Amino acid sequence: MLVKDLINKLDNHSPIDAAMDWDNVGLLVGDYDKEVKKIYIALDATDEVIEHAIDANADLLLTHHPLIFSGLKRITADHFIGRRIMKLIRHDISYVAFHTNFDVFGMGDVVAKRLELRDCVPLDVTYGDDEGIGRIGDAVTPVSLKQLAKDVKDKFDLSAVNVYGDTDKIMKRIAVCPGSGKSDIDNAVAGGADVLITGDIGHHDGIDSVAKGMAIIDAGHYGLEHLFIDYMSEFLMGNNTVSDFEIYKEPIENPYTVI
Repeated sequence: MLVKDLINKLDNHSPIDAAMDWDNVGLLVGDYDKEVKKIYIALDATDEVIEHAIDANADLLLTHHPLIFSGLKRITADHFIGRRIMKLIRHDISYVAFHTNFDVFGMGDVVAKRLELRDCVPLDVTYGDDEGIGRIGDAVTPVSLKQLAKDVKDKFDLSAVNVYGDTDKIMKRIAVCPGSGKSDIDNAVAGGADVLITGDIGHHDGIDSVAKGMAIIDAGHYGLEHLFIDYMSEFLMGNNTVSDFEIYKEPIENPYTVI
């Protein structure tokens, strides 16, 4: 399969035009006509990930977060992004990112499903009339904020989460925004959520949310979004797009250490 054929398969699931205006998705490095025999999937195109892709003799690296966000005036080895791009090109590895378009079509649903939420709708409609970022729905079995936080830790294999709010209060309506969700706090409050599960919540974001009547569970940016790796692997395998080549996955490992 060629790179362009693989991108078309992914685009059918998570349309590239569903990405936010500020985002940068699709083929970012490489050749649309390159043949793909081995794919390496990760959340970020870090130095370590690129080395792992090289070790796997990958033809294509697929990540959630784009390595290239803003315009580049030069690509040189003395800058970490330039160095990574040069290494990808040197080893003939095409590089594809599916970010906020996957958030709209994929990420929200898979996180909501793992939390067993029902009757879900987008938290923030960003595409068409009824698709968007995050999800808000009802818990099958309402639980205390403390128990929900423990459930999030268990279901997403996390060492810790930060909780803002009364840990004894019962959580019935739950909003999720994988990644950084502080900009969707007001959407969650307007949707009647008892709690927003997200990442990258600052001190004032947390206490202000509680003042508005909604708790926060901060699972970290990586904490929910690492599901991208297994999801994309299963999607590609399940849709018979990789019957004649291999998929390699970056091991799940939080980028920071809790001490």
